[in-house]
Amino acid sequence: MWRKMLLMLGACAVLTSCQGSQKEEQKTSIRIGISLYRSDDTFINNIRSQLEEKAKEYERRRGIKVILDIQDAKGSQNTQNNQAERFISLGCDVLCINPVDRMDATLIIDKAMTAQVPVVFFNRQPVEEDMDRWDQLYYVGVDAKETAVLQGRIVAELYGRQPEAVDLNGDGVVSYVLLEGESSHQDSLIRTEWSIQTLKDGKVPIEKIAGGIANWERSQASALMEQWLLAYPDTIELVVSNNDDMALGAIDALNRAGIEGMNVVGIDGTTPGLEALKNGKLLGTVCADKEIYAGAILELAASCALGEEPPEEYPLTDGTYYWAPQEIIVSEEGFLKEN
Repeated sequence: MWRKMLLMLGACAVLTSCQGSQKEEQKTSIRIGISLYRSDDTFINNIRSQLEEKAKEYERRRGIKVILDIQDAKGSQNTQNNQAERFISLGCDVLCINPVDRMDATLIIDKAMTAQVPVVFFNRQPVEEDMDRWDQLYYVGVDAKETAVLQGRIVAELYGRQPEAVDLNGDGVVSYVLLEGESSHQDSLIRTEWSIQTLKDGKVPIEKIAGGIANWERSQASALMEQWLLAYPDTIELVVSNNDDMALGAIDALNRAGIEGMNVVGIDGTTPGLEALKNGKLLGTVCADKEIYAGAILELAASCALGEEPPEEYPLTDGTYYWAPQEIIVSEEGFLKEN
């Protein structure tokens, strides 16, 4: 009988020990390693600010401390690979990676899989073959085709109501120039194709005058636009830009040349882009809801860190991809309301 009692006491002690261990394992803080492809990118900087706000909200709501380790890869994939390795060595619970080269995410994925650290990629989508390698890889971004179609609609719908507002010289043809992002970026390729296709589908009689890659940068776009204005004086009527920063670069060149009234459309809804829109310099832009976008990254990362199911308010396509909602925003001259 004494032996039975001792066995029962031993079992209770083990059970109590296990329960105590489980309580100890409940996280009171999570550490998220975030690598940005370039922190001076205006859109990415906007997302970074939102991530910091969302982390504070999460702490207040869940009572779990969120430590964000945010690093700038400065356009170097090698630097970003080293940052990911450092995050893992420091014990980060999850990585959030804005890839420098979306075609070269393999090394980061290898290290994360070996260490069993989930990864949330965002803004620059790794190739499908990489994303299919592990069920702890996620992506948050926008549907690039939807973005481009919405951008094309800005011009097409204005032309449908007021052709003279787009065909500025009244010759029956809208002469445009195109500012493109990085040649290797999937969004740049898709935005270029579908924004122009939407103009054609909308029966806008367009003619391309010139186009060039400005790598998402305002200064590069400004230099290109300045060249085009000199090469094609009194010809360009429309500037289609893959993002707001390049659109702003075109506007800078127009301002220096003293040219007013030319239609310029962008994408991203950045803070300076919206300011230019308010001032009537930018006809319109396509804006992802940055609060939802950053919220999806933070909540998905936190659920990974805590071993929880992905948050229901951010439904995943194929269990992997979250597509943030987008809207059209235009100046008063465009007459469109926010969608």
